[in-house]
Amino acid sequence: MTERVLLVGGGGREHAIADALAGDCELYACAGNRNPGIDRLADGFRELDTGDPAAVVDYALDVDATLAVVGPEGPLDAGVVDALEDEDVYAFGPKQADARIETDKTFQREFMAENDVPGQAEFETFDDPDAAAKYVESVDGDVAVKPAGLTGGKGVRVTGDQVSKADAAEYVRSSGHDEWVVEERLVGEEVTVQAFVANRDVRPTPAAHDHGRAYEGDDGPNTGGMGSYTAPEWTLPFMTDEDYEACVETLEAVVDGLPSYRGVLYGQFMLTADGPKVVEFNARFGDPEALNTLPTMETPLLDVLAAARDDDPLPDPEFADVATVCKYAVPDGYPTDPEGGTRVTIDDSTLDDAKLYYASVDARDDGIYTTTSRSYAVTGFGSSIPDAEREVTAALGDLPEGLRVRTDIGTEALLEDRIDHMKDVRRSD
Repeated sequence: MTERVLLVGGGGREHAIADALAGDCELYACAGNRNPGIDRLADGFRELDTGDPAAVVDYALDVDATLAVVGPEGPLDAGVVDALEDEDVYAFGPKQADARIETDKTFQREFMAENDVPGQAEFETFDDPDAAAKYVESVDGDVAVKPAGLTGGKGVRVTGDQVSKADAAEYVRSSGHDEWVVEERLVGEEVTVQAFVANRDVRPTPAAHDHGRAYEGDDGPNTGGMGSYTAPEWTLPFMTDEDYEACVETLEAVVDGLPSYRGVLYGQFMLTADGPKVVEFNARFGDPEALNTLPTMETPLLDVLAAARDDDPLPDPEFADVATVCKYAVPDGYPTDPEGGTRVTIDDSTLDDAKLYYASVDARDDGIYTTTSRSYAVTGFGSSIPDAEREVTAALGDLPEGLRVRTDIGTEALLEDRIDHMKDVRRSD
C-alpha cells in the first residue's frame, strides 16, 4: 500500500522534509501560506491555519492520510498531534504535553532537575517580570534571560554579550511576557544534536553548528537562524567524540523521563570547560539544521516514520560522508526592520549539486517575492566545510538588491575562530 503522508508546515524545514519524502509516498501538505517548493513536490497543498487542530484534521481525513509529520513548533503547541491521533492518524511529532520540552522553558528546566538530566545550567524561574528584572540586576555574573514561551528563536538576551544588565532588565519589564527563566551565561561554542525518537528508541544524527546572530562576526540580534554546517564526520572540528556522546546521553535521559515522546528531539548545547550544557531543547527539527541533515540522510525518511507508527525498532539512520553548509537569504533589515517585496531571481535549475529550500516567500503570478521573514536557503556539499561553503557561495550568485546572506558562515576563517576559542575554553578548566 502506498503511504499517504500529510506534512504540516510550510517553511524551509518543511521544504527539506518534503524533498526527503517525495517519490516514496503520496505527499500532501498544508500551511498558512503556499510554499512554491513544497507545492511542486506535493500531490496536494491546502492553505489553512496549522494552529487550528480541527482544520488540520479535516484535511488529513479529506486526503485519507495514513501518516502525518508535523514540522513547526506552533502546531505542536496547539495540540495538532493529539487531534490527529484522536482520529486514528499517526503523527510523527510529540503530543502537546511532551512538546512542553520546547514550548515551556520553565517546564524544561524543572523537568531536567527532577529527572537528573545531565547538562543542566544554573537557573531561576519567575512568574512576575518585575521580580525577574530585579534578579537580573542583582545577581552576580552574566545571565541569559528567556521568556518561558515560544519566541521564534528571537526572545533570548544574554548579558555581557548582547546587552547590559540594565538593558536586559528593561527588556524583561517591557516585553509583555509574564513568565521568565533566568539562567547562567554559558561560555563556549554551541552545537546541535538531533535525534529521531519513538517507542523509547533514540536514533541520533550528525552534529550541526547554527549561526543565530544576524551579521558577520556573530554580531547583531538573534534570528531564526542565518545558516549552519555539518562536517563529514558526525562531530565538528571543535567538538570531541566525548562531547558528542555526552549530548546523546542527555537526549536519552530526556526520553527516559518522557517515555511517550515521539518525533524529533533537538538538543542545543554549549560546549563548556565542564562539558556540554543544555541551552535549550526543541520538539522538532531545527531550521536551518534540517536543511543540512535531511539531504545527506541515505536512510529513507519514510522508513523512520513507518517504523515509529508500527511500533517497530527505528532504523539507525545512515548519512553520506560529506560536509554541508546552509545559508539563508533574508530581506534587508531582518530581523528588526525587514523590508519585503524583492523578487527572487535564483533559479534552482542552475544550482548544480546545491539544494534550494524556500521558506517565507510570496508566490505571485509574475514570480516569487520576499516577505519580511527568512526568504530561502541554499545548502552546498563538499569534502570539507570550506569546500561546501564555496559551493553555496557559487550557487547563491549575485543577490539582488534587497537580499543579503551571512557571507562568513562555513569559511575557513570563522571555523578557525571556533577551534581556537574552544581550545581557550578547555584550557581554562
